[in-house]
Amino acid sequence: MDFDLWWLLAIPLVFGLGWVAARLDARQLRTEQSSLPRSYFKGLNFLLNEQPDKAIDAFIEVARLDPETTELHFALGSLFRRRGETERAIRVHQNLVNRPDLPASERDHALYELGQDFLRAGLLDRAEESLRKLMEGTFAEPAKRVLLELYEVEKEWRKAIDAARELQTLQGKDYAVQIAQFCCELAQESLQRKDVPTAIEWLERALQENPKNVRATIQLGDVAQGQGDTEGAIKRWRSIEQQNPAFLPLVAERLMKAYAQLGRAAEGLAWLRSKMDARLGPELLDTVYKYELDVHGIDDAVALMRDQIRRQPSLMALTRLVEAEATRASEAVGHEAAATADVAESALADPVEAGGNADIQRAQDLGAIRDLLQSRTRNLARYTCQECGFRARLFYWQCPGCNRWETYSPRRTETLGGSGGASM
Repeated sequence: MDFDLWWLLAIPLVFGLGWVAARLDARQLRTEQSSLPRSYFKGLNFLLNEQPDKAIDAFIEVARLDPETTELHFALGSLFRRRGETERAIRVHQNLVNRPDLPASERDHALYELGQDFLRAGLLDRAEESLRKLMEGTFAEPAKRVLLELYEVEKEWRKAIDAARELQTLQGKDYAVQIAQFCCELAQESLQRKDVPTAIEWLERALQENPKNVRATIQLGDVAQGQGDTEGAIKRWRSIEQQNPAFLPLVAERLMKAYAQLGRAAEGLAWLRSKMDARLGPELLDTVYKYELDVHGIDDAVALMRDQIRRQPSLMALTRLVEAEATRASEAVGHEAAATADVAESALADPVEAGGNADIQRAQDLGAIRDLLQSRTRNLARYTCQECGFRARLFYWQCPGCNRWETYSPRRTETLGGSGGASM
């Protein structure tokens, strides 16, 4: 009986406690809804009305009332930075950094975002100062990645090498390509100061970091040529065939000038022609055509271009063939005009009428076709970045579009304008 009575008393008590708890929860919910949402909507309203400064103030108030809303600040700051409003992004993240009650992990996050804001704003010293505070902890790796980007922008190549090595240790990722390129940049700076021995040291170090670094080999050949060692320069440039034969076209003109300087242009031309396979033919075409014309004459140059079109048809090859034919036709007209000048003069006739109407017309037609092809193909062949698709008339070791290293293929593509990707 006592047991039943206890249960009869307990049941109303449990219901009563539940009712009180529900009232307390409802009151707390109403309190939250009457404070935070008002600040949220106030800030959003300012944003919609393009009053970002007032919106930031409203969101700062939200963060003061509820530390959980720091994520809102991070999102807002990143939004401003992406829109290019770096001053507002800096203000948002600086406010977070200055908060004394912010947890250490979130303060590091704010410092990292602030460093990116400064970098985007071009305040490189302040960016480095912020990021250097994060060399330990969760944001050490991303901070060092941004620092590496910063050092590249500043052309602080020694610091870039150190940052790349640190990232290599942290990530277990190979940065040999980048480090070798930084060494080449330091070599270039040494050459500008006329410090050839130091330049050679940096270039040799580049090859130690990355034995396939073609840029270092090209520069070492340039140094040898500059010191009067033409034979050594030729040896360096020809060694690119072992590193990566696709890059041979980048030194084709250098090679031929060096061979010509030694009186061995025919030897150099024969070597280059032996490399005109399916991959290198179009790229070596201009240099080989130019020196074929100089060394062996117009007839051999025409025959070379006809053979090239049969094997690897391209607009560039067609343009060179028409150029060669136009040159040959003009030379023929010149010879014929000289031979008939006396006859034309004695007959008091126009040299054109004296003999050569058809030949002159053919030379003029070929010249017109040549000019048309040249105007259409002059900007057609471009080097293309394999990462971002950026196209350029010149070859770059670092893409101007995405700033990646060694992403340009040494093989140009015949791309019609407007076929995707930025260009310059």
